[in-house]
Amino acid sequence: MSNSKDARARAEASFKRKEEQARQGAKAWAEYEAQRRAVAEKTERLRALRLAKEAGETAGKRKTDA
Repeated sequence: MSNSKDARARAEASFKRKEEQARQGAKAWAEYEAQRRAVAEKTERLRALRLAKEAGETAGKRKTDA
């Protein structure tokens, strides 16, 4: 009878560990996705600023060339 209680206790402990790992994995994935989105948004914003600056410089050159 003691063996079955020990086996059950080990099984429950293993199950709880796996549940905790699953929760931590989901949390880590959500953090990763949030960081990925933030980097993508920042990259897009910086790209738009760079393109606007380049367009302004090109327009400024055209004025001075004319």
